[in-house]
Amino acid sequence: MGERTSYETGSFSWIDLATTDQEAAKAFYAGLFGWEFQDNPIDDSGAVYTICRLDGKDVAAIAPQREDERNMGVPPHWNSYITAQDIDDRAPRVSELGGNVMMEPFDVMDVGRMAVAQDPTGAFFFMWKPKRHIGAGLVNTAGALVWNELGTKDVEKARTFYADLFGWTYDAMDMGDGATYYVIRQGERSNGGIRPQSEMEKDVPPNWLVYFGAENCDESAAQAQKLGAQVVVPGMDLPQGRFAILADPQGAVFALFQGDFDD
Repeated sequence: MGERTSYETGSFSWIDLATTDQEAAKAFYAGLFGWEFQDNPIDDSGAVYTICRLDGKDVAAIAPQREDERNMGVPPHWNSYITAQDIDDRAPRVSELGGNVMMEPFDVMDVGRMAVAQDPTGAFFFMWKPKRHIGAGLVNTAGALVWNELGTKDVEKARTFYADLFGWTYDAMDMGDGATYYVIRQGERSNGGIRPQSEMEKDVPPNWLVYFGAENCDESAAQAQKLGAQVVVPGMDLPQGRFAILADPQGAVFALFQGDFDD
């Protein structure tokens, strides 16, 4: 179990779900992970940003999906946030390195400052400068974030971009069939992974996939199905453990992982 009180620049620190049905999503993830919730008003419209808690600590959030995304046919999805203590200086580097800044840095009340960006291969990511909210207070345990993984059609371009932007280094792992998985290293810690998208994903845009810890991957996947989820990739063994990929009842894709977690 990893309790956190701060994050270094370049570290994944937060995730939130953009969904078409917050109440249904809350019921699903409460049933799957035992999360409790606190709704925080966003504006005068009645919209809320729901903080998800496990053992009294913040682990994620659930928010309404933006209308423009819905109109473009973008499905509900999980967003990955990377801490950037120097966000105003670092955000311009995104464009210099071949990416796009979709939303320039802006204040989120008194909780932090954020920017929305897209890497050169097309995957979206968020940058976060903490103020009152550091990100997740609990990671690397069952029901909390344990991994962030980029699936992309151009691994080398992605690796170079993030190395130049955040200083990431990589450990290469053979996936078989000539493919390589790159474990992201942020200092002494593992900080996620980058892999090539498969032929089955040829129509799927590059994206960051969030992994949640599970005490038993197969039992959690079965529970998710009972709650209305669809299996995208059934349980598979890895040298490090076992994982499965699912889509929640609104269509947001996420993964489960059973194995050894970092502290």
